[in-house]
Amino acid sequence: MSPKRNLLLTGLVLLSSAGLAQAQMSATTATDLNVRTGPGPQYPTVGMATRGSEATLDGCIQGSSWCRIDVNGMRGWVDAQALSVEQNGNPVVVEEHYTELGVPTVTYTETDSTTTGSVSPSPDDELIGPVEEVDAVTPPAEVRTYITQNPVDTIRLRGDVVVGATLPQSVIVHRIPDYDYSYVEVNRQPVLVDPSTRRIVYVYR
Repeated sequence: MSPKRNLLLTGLVLLSSAGLAQAQMSATTATDLNVRTGPGPQYPTVGMATRGSEATLDGCIQGSSWCRIDVNGMRGWVDAQALSVEQNGNPVVVEEHYTELGVPTVTYTETDSTTTGSVSPSPDDELIGPVEEVDAVTPPAEVRTYITQNPVDTIRLRGDVVVGATLPQSVIVHRIPDYDYSYVEVNRQPVLVDPSTRRIVYVYR
């Protein structure tokens, strides 16, 4: 089981009486959005789903805008405002059309994360710095190969692991031979870092 899926064991999701196969719907992300371990911005992120990603929608919490989806190999919770479903050949926003779309209802029960092997950041962990605009980076395949072959210990930090975020000075970044950027693993997500600014320039999902 992947670390991201282990992280999601911090919560238990119970589907409504409809079976799982019947409950799932196809959806599309309308914008870049964080996928979280629970239904709310206070929960840690599993990763980011980019705009236009195809997702499987399990359902949404009744009276809430939070829905559970599978997207790009991640399973977690997102805001229904950022999800669209095709209806009569046209995309419609999930949050605005719960009833006519027949979106299933799911519930969420938080469990004790100390028994799950979770790597969720704790209140004592350092906070990721402010996000600044950076130039887009498209790393070559050999960089990912190098990172995979030279694993490092994951660093736990609070905040969203996104491009442009600044790493604290205490975080040690690791040089990649013959490459402008260094790397480090934050909350079990490998990231490339500009060593001069300490800003994240690429996140491996």
